[in-house]
Amino acid sequence: MSPVSAKAPPKQQRARQTYDLLLDVAGELLAEVGIERVSTNLIAARAGLTPPALYRYFGDKYAVLEALGRRLMARQNAVLEAWIARHAGGGLAAMADHIGDLLAENAAVTRAEPGAVWILRALHATPRLVHVRLESHRYVTARLADACARHLPGADPETLWRRLRLAVELGFAADEMLYEETRVASDAVLADVAAMLRGVLRELG
Repeated sequence: MSPVSAKAPPKQQRARQTYDLLLDVAGELLAEVGIERVSTNLIAARAGLTPPALYRYFGDKYAVLEALGRRLMARQNAVLEAWIARHAGGGLAAMADHIGDLLAENAAVTRAEPGAVWILRALHATPRLVHVRLESHRYVTARLADACARHLPGADPETLWRRLRLAVELGFAADEMLYEETRVASDAVLADVAAMLRGVLRELG
């Protein structure tokens, strides 16, 4: 099955407000009814719009889900960029010492997103949407690799990217696990993951 062909978000303010309203409503409905039962008709009705008005922005419900995924990933990426700006100049030690901040801030922005857990599930479970999550995780890996490479002039780029790619997957997987696993405390899990990732960053040096 081919990936969704999503329309670009509108640029005009009024259209952008409608676009964001539809995404907020879709996220709320996902949390209420799940991936299978959510539909463009439900989204339009909850938003107070007609289905044809929704179709000006999204071709089908999978295009809505893709846009939700991309919006969430963009907000997570903004957290990453701010963290890199604060700490990358201090070298690998500074990044290692503050990796827990990155995990906590990423978790906070994810939980603030309407229907976040269902968006993440859709990105995992829907073949037409897998590319959104993959592109995002590769982006995060590339940005971390760039930040680390400045302090590792002799490092092999492929090895650096591979190790960081694994670290990125661990961080996201642990955060997603916390939506369902009730036998562990979220603070303790994030602390454990931060310790593992600190070890990865320190070993790079």
